[in-house]
Amino acid sequence: MIQTLEWTEQGVRFLDQTKLPTQEIYLTCKTYEQVADAIRTMIVRGAPAIGVAAAMGIALGVRASKAETVGELKRDLDRICEVIGRTRPTAVNLFWAIQRMKEKFEGLQIRSLAHIQGELIGEAQRMHAEDIAANQAMGRHGAGLMPSSGGVLTHCNAGALATAGYGTALGVIRAAVAQGKKIHVYADETRPFLQGARLTAWELMKDGIPTTVISDNMAGAMMKQGKIAAIVVGADRIAANGDVANKIGTYSVAVLAQENHLPFYVAAPLSTVDLACPDGSQIPIEQRNPEEVSHIAGKQMVPDGVAVENPAFDVTPSKYVAAIITERGIARPPYAQSLRQFAGAEANLEV
Repeated sequence: MIQTLEWTEQGVRFLDQTKLPTQEIYLTCKTYEQVADAIRTMIVRGAPAIGVAAAMGIALGVRASKAETVGELKRDLDRICEVIGRTRPTAVNLFWAIQRMKEKFEGLQIRSLAHIQGELIGEAQRMHAEDIAANQAMGRHGAGLMPSSGGVLTHCNAGALATAGYGTALGVIRAAVAQGKKIHVYADETRPFLQGARLTAWELMKDGIPTTVISDNMAGAMMKQGKIAAIVVGADRIAANGDVANKIGTYSVAVLAQENHLPFYVAAPLSTVDLACPDGSQIPIEQRNPEEVSHIAGKQMVPDGVAVENPAFDVTPSKYVAAIITERGIARPPYAQSLRQFAGAEANLEV
């Protein structure tokens, strides 16, 4: 299994995704500030992985704290969480992880500083294990939705690299292939950061799953030609009504899927579901550096003085989503009911 990130005594070890696919380089962040920078610069990316990374960064910061009282440690914790919370605004898993670590701290305030520090490290490690278990459960639930043979389109990377391991959308594909289904993946290149071309193709090549990379504007033609039987993507935030924020370009894929009478599925853990967010209009959309669009591999492709937009995500209305695959089952419309029901259910996952 691809080791996207892990806790070590030296710090949080990441596979540097900005170097893939040509270089497989690992780096160790020894401070929470370095973890925050790794999240911000997309050394680690994907909503579930960002959540686990945030928890590990908080644990790292708390372990290094010079606080002499619980009150001082609480102030350090709040400062650490504030820094990490400013990194990526759209991925709700980031804020879910911060809140979970804060709640863990609140339940430990009568204990010694060393005990609190150890418990927060343990909590971050549990979140890592839980994410892998959730992804594997999603794979089991979602595999049945995949065609017995044919093409499956993905957009962005929702695999092991976007999680603690195994993957959400790619986890569904992996599970389907393990069941004997003959799937050929079509991976949108996913401009401007090329997560599909660089990361999805790299992952699936390692697994021996047949994969073809296409440019984003080829998706509709591939659907019309009958090369695509289903679409499955991940998510960075899902509103209470089932509206889905995912990598920019996902909305276009969903509209094309409906036009071509193809099922559009979303695979995401329940930590990605934001029941406090009523619909997609309330989801904050991260704006990234325009140079990601105007330059390719450091070479300028856009004339000086021309305006550039670079929203990292778009929102797909729930009416285009055939089903949302979670670790506790498959949610179907009306999502306002099914997502709330799953979110309130007791977890039953092996960790």
